[in-house]
Amino acid sequence: MTNQNPEQLARDEIDRQLLASGWLIQNKNQINLSAGVGVAVREYQTDIGPADYALFVNRQAVGIIEAKRADEGVRLTMHEDQTEGYATAKLKYLNNQPLFFGYESTGEVTRFTDYRDRKPRSRPVFTFHRPETFSNWLKQDKSLRTRLHDLPALPEQGLRDCQIAAINNLEKSFKQAKPLALIQMATGSGKTFTAITFIYRLLKYAKAGRILFLVDTKNLGEQAEQEFMSFLPNDDNRKFTELYPVTRLKSSYIPADNKVYISTIQRMYSILKGTELDESAEEENPNEHFATKEPLPVVYNKEIPIEFFDFIVIDECHRSIYNLWKQVLDYFDAFQIGLTATPDNRTFGYFHQNLVSDYGYEKAVIDGVLVPYNVFTIETKITQKGGAIKMGEMVDKRERLTRRKFWEAVDEDIEYNGRQLDRDIVNKSQIRTIIKAVKENLPAMFPDRFVPDEGGGEAVFEVPKTLIFAKTDSHAEDIIEIVREEFGEENKFCKKITYQSKEDPKTILSEFRNGYFPRIAVTVDMIATGTDIRPLEVLLFMRDVKSRSYYEQMKGRGTRTCGVEQLKSTGKGAKYNKDHFVIIDAIGVEQSQKTDSRPLEKKPGMSLKDLLQNVAMGNTQEDIVTTLANRLIRLDKQINDKEKATFAGHANGQNIHHVVKELLNAYDPDTVEGLRQKAAAEKPDASPNEINEQVATYHSRIVEQAVEIFNNPELRNYILDVRKKYDQVIDHINLDEITNIGWVKDRQAAAEGTISNFKAWIEAHKDAITALQIFYSQPYRRRELTYNMIKELCEKIKTEQPLLAPVEVWKAYEQLKQADGSAKNELTALVSILRYNSGIDEKLTVYDKMVDKNFQQWILKQNAGQHNRFTEEQMRWLRMIKDYIANSFHVEKDDFELDPFNRNGGLSRFYQLFREEYEKILDELNEVLVA
Repeated sequence: MTNQNPEQLARDEIDRQLLASGWLIQNKNQINLSAGVGVAVREYQTDIGPADYALFVNRQAVGIIEAKRADEGVRLTMHEDQTEGYATAKLKYLNNQPLFFGYESTGEVTRFTDYRDRKPRSRPVFTFHRPETFSNWLKQDKSLRTRLHDLPALPEQGLRDCQIAAINNLEKSFKQAKPLALIQMATGSGKTFTAITFIYRLLKYAKAGRILFLVDTKNLGEQAEQEFMSFLPNDDNRKFTELYPVTRLKSSYIPADNKVYISTIQRMYSILKGTELDESAEEENPNEHFATKEPLPVVYNKEIPIEFFDFIVIDECHRSIYNLWKQVLDYFDAFQIGLTATPDNRTFGYFHQNLVSDYGYEKAVIDGVLVPYNVFTIETKITQKGGAIKMGEMVDKRERLTRRKFWEAVDEDIEYNGRQLDRDIVNKSQIRTIIKAVKENLPAMFPDRFVPDEGGGEAVFEVPKTLIFAKTDSHAEDIIEIVREEFGEENKFCKKITYQSKEDPKTILSEFRNGYFPRIAVTVDMIATGTDIRPLEVLLFMRDVKSRSYYEQMKGRGTRTCGVEQLKSTGKGAKYNKDHFVIIDAIGVEQSQKTDSRPLEKKPGMSLKDLLQNVAMGNTQEDIVTTLANRLIRLDKQINDKEKATFAGHANGQNIHHVVKELLNAYDPDTVEGLRQKAAAEKPDASPNEINEQVATYHSRIVEQAVEIFNNPELRNYILDVRKKYDQVIDHINLDEITNIGWVKDRQAAAEGTISNFKAWIEAHKDAITALQIFYSQPYRRRELTYNMIKELCEKIKTEQPLLAPVEVWKAYEQLKQADGSAKNELTALVSILRYNSGIDEKLTVYDKMVDKNFQQWILKQNAGQHNRFTEEQMRWLRMIKDYIANSFHVEKDDFELDPFNRNGGLSRFYQLFREEYEKILDELNEVLVA
């Protein structure tokens, strides 16, 4: 039985990890340094006492491990001096120089320091490095972090200014040994080229070992591979791949002799887990359609130790660094560099707010790297308000996936809204009305695109390359049919490009990019990220997008510059370089609120029949189970009470709500954590591996119980039969019409929309949030306002409505020329906006200016009838209080323990200066300065 001593428990886990990492463990009285490459000797004596572990590589002492009990994990940095003391001590029997490496570890948490670095700094590591790694490191004259200081000045030839700035700032970050860095560069400004440039420099000048280029789709991996193959350094006439071997991982095999490895994050996860991955799992961005819950943990893999890569470059990092996939990044002891055009707050937070490149869309447009866009809106009656079908009307119904149609009378009145279009209800008149409007207005948008008629008649309009975003594959089919009809064109004029396309999507995409046909492409899920279609000039949104990042990526398809010759290679009518593109908004996508949430469904392309069959055959993976739960949630909202009762009869008395709850609970993080606590309580002596195995056993039982009822074929068949009643209804009755059409004044309209949405949110919450209650109460209550109240309100807004962050709302007021100056930070911006919206201030004024004005008036009032009531020192204290309130909104006695008050004597000095008036003055300033 394992000793219950906490120190011994920690050492048992350290021993296990050392053995897994290739070290032999020996007691001090049984030393045999020739037994292997790496030997860890317990309790090795030094001239300052015994070190917990002394590490030897090829018989040479190289490092120290300082072992600590588990509850010291929160204080490991406090033990760094102790580790360094042993590392600089003399080891018994040896006349050694200071050792190179030091660890502090509890077995659960481990920190590592390379004392060869210019400024040695400990960092968290997943486990211990292998002895062979130390051997290789010591063959180098300098450590990696020291070699990074050897990077020469960047040759700027062939690089854009934004690329030069990104690389220089990144290399500065490297030299400061910052482990994470974020590069924001607008789509089309050359992120991948920038990345390959700095990767080349890291390999050539910093002698980096291996570099991982992570993507989240196979398509992006293939494009990255092509860019590496075509990259020609500006200081060598050989291509990158002639200088350094590059491999794109397609299986679980990883060659050890390459320099750059391109992999999807899904494949790297499966490699670390020791499982195989089908290439189909790499087709779609794994985080676009869902939010993963509890992941299976990554464990140590000796074939790919933590130090296998020196650097990890994460493409499209705004969507691939969370949830399940974060484990891949946490595993490796490597610098991480994120690449994205559309970071969000989570992205900034993950990369420690180390933004080394801030090159957004507007800057890229100003520099001529990207083109601007205009918005043309098409609003229709059906899109905005939906429609109604009376009971008894004969309509077409259509199965969602097979598209098989049948004629049937509706047995109850149907009312539908715009959100149901193309899912529950298909109104082809609505689609046709939009497509007709597009056809009629395109010639005015591109008046230079008329070309001679091949038949000798009048010049005809050549449709610019247009991309339509559809809601589903079924919606895309309807759009294609109507586009071909309304434009009077052949099959090749309009094609679908999606993962579900029967034709090879890559071939169609290549034709769309480089050929004359298709002129119009319709997509659901494929052309959002990483696809360069420079001749594209029109984006037609017929689906809304709730993800802000995804929407920006979709817009990014049209931002690329394109010369007239390239435009002519895909058409005949172009006479000028591409200088803008057009967004046709037929769904209100520009005005809709965007968040960074993802829907529950993880298998949106899988039929309900296949989901049920998968579960029946034993496939109970999280994506299958949670997607089935989502489909049942939708079914529960559609069927009637009698049908719900029939469902329960087939499901052992369980209603749909109960079944769904069990399915979702099976993969809920709290459930899994509860199982972990149960396993740990039952076996307190067990190792982490044993605990994980027990948790897996318990978890499989819960999953089996949740899906057990689907073993009943009668239930599965009933679900499919009742679902058929609720297939799509084809509404031929309600004809659509245009209600609003024309150009949107982009920035002004967006600013007005932002302000309107912010006011609506505040109105909806003003009675529930303390800070808002104070703003809308009596004036004297504003002295109760505290920094924490404002901060909590600000965080709530940013979490629930990211596009309504105070800084963005302030920018909207600036756009409309309603703001007096620029806000210094988001908290003071929020207070100023709330004061303005609640009627406290007649105009939007920067908060600290308002505080200054109120302070001046208060001083004038105090001095009335007496000259200079306050001494010079008293005025200095009053100004300090004024400045503090301008930043923290309220001052209390406890705050006098903080800067700048404490440096000037604190509360006692304030009392000495103002005596019995000191409390009155504090109360007055808290009230009048925010009045």
